[in-house]
Amino acid sequence: MSPRRLAIIDDHPDPDPGRFVHALAESYAKGAAAAGHEVRRIKIAELEFPLIGSRHDWEGDYLPTDIRHAQEAIAWAEHLLILYPLWLGDVPALLKGFLEQVMRPGFAFVEREGRLPDKKLKERSAQVVVTMGMPALFYRAFYGAHSLKSLERNILKFVGISPVKHLLIGNVEGDAKAREGWLEELFGLGEGGI
Repeated sequence: MSPRRLAIIDDHPDPDPGRFVHALAESYAKGAAAAGHEVRRIKIAELEFPLIGSRHDWEGDYLPTDIRHAQEAIAWAEHLLILYPLWLGDVPALLKGFLEQVMRPGFAFVEREGRLPDKKLKERSAQVVVTMGMPALFYRAFYGAHSLKSLERNILKFVGISPVKHLLIGNVEGDAKAREGWLEELFGLGEGGI
């Protein structure tokens, strides 16, 4: 496989380097580098941006510097790795705020009167990794993986990112050996550029 342009979007709001999402992102980056892929990283815990609170904010011209840099990395990438911890059964609020800033009209899509919007991020694929304290099977079977489905359908596919695959990692605070296995899995995904 020829080298790919990969953007890693580490969406854990806590900058503590001990968070497992950060370790997974790092393992993926190492695998990607070992295989010769180009990698850009976005860590939302390190970004500064306000939340969008009005239609004017959403459609306005002001774009925070960190959001502009994130958009540049996403536009450059062929494939996105998006990692986040499940919080209260959903994406963390900071991730939602980040997506609202990044996936604005003009960058991610263009509205067309009387028709569906024009998707601006076609030609990109994504892998979503969700970590959680509960067993992943329980999240999928009992909760229907609703937050993941919403992210995939209502945001990523809406702007043209496809295909979107996902990996659910449960019991992250449990077995250290299992965590090592997940780190190896992410290293392999990075090597494959997927």
